[in-house]
Amino acid sequence: MSTRVPFLDLVTPHVELEAELLASVRSALTTASFIGGPMVDGFESDFAEFCGTRYCVGLNSGTDALRFALMAAGVQPGEVVITVPSTFIATTEAISQVGAIPEFVDVDERTYNMDRVKLQQYLENECDTDCSTSRLVSRRSGRPVSGLIPVHLYGQMADMDPIRELAERYQLILIEDACQAHGAEYFSRKTKSWQKAGSIGRAAAFSFYPGKNLGACGDAGAVTTNDADLAQKIRMLRDHGQARKYHHELEGYNGRLDAIQAGILRIKLKHLTEWNQQRRDRAALYSEALESASEIVRLPTEPSWSRAVYHLYVVRHPDREGLRAHLSERNVDTAIHYPIPLHLQTAYRRLGYKDGDFPVCERVAREILSLPMYPQLQPGQQNQVTEGIFDFVKAAFPGPIPVVNGQQSVRHTDCGR
Repeated sequence: MSTRVPFLDLVTPHVELEAELLASVRSALTTASFIGGPMVDGFESDFAEFCGTRYCVGLNSGTDALRFALMAAGVQPGEVVITVPSTFIATTEAISQVGAIPEFVDVDERTYNMDRVKLQQYLENECDTDCSTSRLVSRRSGRPVSGLIPVHLYGQMADMDPIRELAERYQLILIEDACQAHGAEYFSRKTKSWQKAGSIGRAAAFSFYPGKNLGACGDAGAVTTNDADLAQKIRMLRDHGQARKYHHELEGYNGRLDAIQAGILRIKLKHLTEWNQQRRDRAALYSEALESASEIVRLPTEPSWSRAVYHLYVVRHPDREGLRAHLSERNVDTAIHYPIPLHLQTAYRRLGYKDGDFPVCERVAREILSLPMYPQLQPGQQNQVTEGIFDFVKAAFPGPIPVVNGQQSVRHTDCGR
C-alpha cells in the first residue's frame, strides 16, 4: 500500500523554521509587544519592498484587506464593483460589506482569470454613460459603476495591461485581489517590465491564511499601495478610525495585524522566493508528466506574460468526481476550488443571476480538480499522483495508448474535453 499524498503540508515548513519562529514568539512574550510595534512595522516594510510598492498595511485578514481597500479608495454604498464569479466568496463579501453591489464578467477559459474581452463587452454593451456626471451606469442595476476587482486566481495574474487601460478609460477604481498570488509576476507590454502582484492597481489585497504561499499561523492580511493617503486611511480604518490614540477621525474597525503573526510572516517572507520557485518546479514536473494526457485531462495554461506561483495546480476533467474518487483510492488527496460560482450561490440570489449567465465559469466549475501542490512535495509523491491519473485515463480508453514523438498520447473521443 502506498503512503498517502496529502493535498497540503503545513507541518514540514514549520518544523524546518521552528527555532526562528519560536524565537520571534518569545520576543513578543518578553516585550509584551502584541499589537502593532516593531514586528508589524518590520513586516510591512519588508512586504512592501517584496511587492515593489511604497506602502504595506498589515491587517487581520485578506477579507478586511479587500474591504478596507475599497472603502479607502472611495467606493460608495450603492455603487457597482465588477469582478468575476470564479473566486472565493470573500471577494464579493468585501464588495457587499461596503454597501456596494457586485456585478460579474466571465473568465478566460485558459487562465480562469477575468476575460478582458468580456470586460470590455460589459462596459460597452451593458452600461450607459450618465451625461450629467460622465460616469458609467449599469443597465442591470441602474447604479453607477465605480470599481473593478480582477482576481489573480490560483497564483496566476490576470492580463492587467488591457484591464488597467479599461479602468483608466472608464474612471474605475482598480483593486487587485492578490490573495492567492504572493510573488506572482506580470510582464507589462506597456512598460516592457515585469511587475509584481500587488503593484499595478490603486491598491491590492493579500491574504496570509495558513495555506497560502505566504501563510501565517492564523488569520492575517495586508494591503499594498503606492498611494500615501490611501495607506493612511487604511491604518485608521484598521484601528477604530484613530489617527492617534483616542482621536477618532472616522468610524473604523478592529482589523489590526497581531505582532506575533507579523513576526512569523517576516521570517517566512525570507523563504518565499525559494518556495515559489519550488512550486514552479513542481508544476513543471506535473505538466511534463501529464502532457501526453492533456487531451483528456486539461492542464494549467501559463501565458508568456505570466510568472505564476502555483498556489494551486488545477486540472480539468469532465468526470471530475470519478477522477477524484480514483485518486483517493490510490491514496492521493485532492480538493475542489470552487464548485459553485458566486452568481449561483444562495447568498447572492438577490442579484438575480441564473444558470447560463457565465458559461465558461460554470463549465470550469464542474470540471476543476486541484492536485497536491506545496514546496515540500517530493518527486515520488508526484509520480504517485500522475500514475493515478494515467490509470484513470487508461481505464476510460482501453488498449495501448499510441506513442507520438516518443511520448504516449491519449486518443481523443467525445469523453474528452
